[in-house]
Amino acid sequence: MTVCWILNESMSTVVVVSITPLSWLAVNFYLFIDTFCWYAEEEAFFYTRVILGSTLAWARASAVCLNFNCMLILLPVSRNFISLVRGTSMCCRGPWGRHLDKNLKFHKLVAYGIAVNAVIHIVAHLFNMERYHLGQAKDAEGLLAALSKLGNAPNESYLNPVRTSSTSTTTELLMTISGITGLVISLALILIMTSSTELIRRTSYELFWYTHHIFIFFFISLAIHGGGRIVRGQTPESLRLHNVTFCREHYAEWEAAALCPVPQFSGKEPSAWKWALGPVVLYACERIIRSWRFQQEVVITKVVSHPSTVLELHMKKRDFKMAPGQYIFIQCPSISPLEWHPFTLTSAPQEDFFSVHIRASGDWTEALLKAFGAEGQAPRELCNMPRLAVDGPFGGSLTDVFHYPVSVCIATGIGVTPFASLLKSMWYKCCESQSLPELSKMYFYWICRDAGAFEWFADLLLSLETRMSEQGKADLLSYHLFLTGWDENQAIHIALHWDESLDVITGLKQKTFYGRPNWNDEFKQIAYNHPSSSIGVFFCGPKAMSKTLQKMCRLYSSADPRGVHFYYNKENF
Repeated sequence: MTVCWILNESMSTVVVVSITPLSWLAVNFYLFIDTFCWYAEEEAFFYTRVILGSTLAWARASAVCLNFNCMLILLPVSRNFISLVRGTSMCCRGPWGRHLDKNLKFHKLVAYGIAVNAVIHIVAHLFNMERYHLGQAKDAEGLLAALSKLGNAPNESYLNPVRTSSTSTTTELLMTISGITGLVISLALILIMTSSTELIRRTSYELFWYTHHIFIFFFISLAIHGGGRIVRGQTPESLRLHNVTFCREHYAEWEAAALCPVPQFSGKEPSAWKWALGPVVLYACERIIRSWRFQQEVVITKVVSHPSTVLELHMKKRDFKMAPGQYIFIQCPSISPLEWHPFTLTSAPQEDFFSVHIRASGDWTEALLKAFGAEGQAPRELCNMPRLAVDGPFGGSLTDVFHYPVSVCIATGIGVTPFASLLKSMWYKCCESQSLPELSKMYFYWICRDAGAFEWFADLLLSLETRMSEQGKADLLSYHLFLTGWDENQAIHIALHWDESLDVITGLKQKTFYGRPNWNDEFKQIAYNHPSSSIGVFFCGPKAMSKTLQKMCRLYSSADPRGVHFYYNKENF
C-alpha cells in the first residue's frame, strides 16, 4: 500500500517548512497570553478573581486555545478542500504547497494542542469548583463571603454558582450543562486519542474508524458547553454604577450606600460554536462529496498479478482527471464497508484509464489480492470481480519534479509507484514531441531486494529509453537500478551473461547494479555535473534511508548562493 505525501525538508527551505507549525504555536501562545492577561486585569472580573484567583485566567485562556484548535482540527482532513486550494491558488505551489502535504501531521499536532489545553482547562476548573465551595464555607468571611452570598436576596444576581456549602463537586458537575458536556467532551477526546495510536490503527482499523466518529458528539457538546455560564463577570451597566476600586472596600455598605449599589453579574455568551461552525460545515460538505463519489460506478478493465505479491488494477470512472503523483482512496465493501486505503496512481494523465499497483502488506491488502485472484487462486472474470469505490484523486506535489532544472528521483521497493506515473507522463510527452521547459536532466534510482519486482517496471523504462533515443533526448533520463537480494543460482546466471549488451535481469541497456548505492559518490558526481543548479531530490521509501539522503542534501549543498543546492522532498508511504 503506497501513498505519497511530499514533505520539503531541504536545507535551503527548512525555515519555510517550519513556518506552519511555528505559526500555529505562535498563535496559540499569543491567544493564551493575551486572554490570560485580559482575565487577570479586566475590571469586570475583579470580583470573580476574588473567589477564583488566577485559575480564572488559566481556565479562560486554555478555553480560547481549545476553540482555536477545534476550529483547525477538521481542515487537514478535508481532502477535497486541500486539493481545491492546491489547484486554484498560485501561492500554494513549490515550498508553500508542500505544507498541504503535511496535513495529517498537522492534524496530529493540533490534536496534541487540544489535549494539552483540555488538561489545563479541566484542572483549572477543578480548582475553580473547589474555590467556589470555599466561598460558601461557614468560616468564609470578608469580601469572599459577601460575594458568595449574592443572589440570595431578591433583585440580586449570583456570582458563585455553588449556592450551599453542602453541595458536592460531583453533584454540581452532573447537574449543569457545562459539567455534563465537559464530561462528554473529555471522554470523547480520550477515546479518540487512545484509539489513534499506530498499534490500534494497524490491528483494528474499524475500532479506530468508529471511535474517531465520536467527534460528532465532541463538537455538539463543545457548541453548548458554554451555555451553563458558570464563570460570570460584572455587567457593563453595573460597572458604570458600581465603582469597583472604591466599593470593594465598602462591601458591608453595598445595600445602604448610594455610591455602591449591589453589583450585578451575568455569564459570558457561548462562543465555541462560532469558532467551529465554518470548519464543521466545510467537513459536512466534504463527507457529502465522498458519499456521492462512493456511489459512482468504477469499472475494472484489467487485472494483472505481478511477482512479489503486487496486484495491478486498471479502472475507469466517469469524469476522472488526474496529474502525475496523485493518489486515490479505495474501498472494497466486500472486504470492509468502512476501510478506505490510499494508493498512488501509476498511470499517466494521457491514458484513458487510471491504475494502481498494490502490494500485500497487511490484512486488508492481502484480502484484496485474494479477492482478485492474485495469490495463486484461479483468475476471475472481470464481471465477477468485487466492487470497488474510489475517492479522489488528491495530492499532486510530485509535479514539482518538472520545476527543477535537475531532479533526482529515488525509490525503494513498491515506493516506485509514484514515479511510474511521472515517467509514463514523460514518455507520452516525448511521443507527442512536447518539451519540458524547466527540466533538463533527471536521475532515477530504484533499490529493490527482489529481481522479480523489476519486471513490471522494466517495460516502461525500455519504452522510455527507446522513445527518448528516437527523439534525440537520450541524455534527459539517467536511471540506476540496484538489486540488493539474490540467491546463488541468480548470481551464477548473472556472472555468465555479464558481458552481453543488454542487462540479464531487465533487458535494458543500462546494467543493473548489485548491492546498495554509495550515496556519497552519487551526490558528489551529481554536484560535479551540475555545479550551479537547483536540484530537487524526491524520495519514496523507509525512514532510515530518508535520513541518509537528507544528510547528503545538506552535505553537498553549497554555502555559496550561486553554487549547487539540493532540495530534499520526502514521500511517506
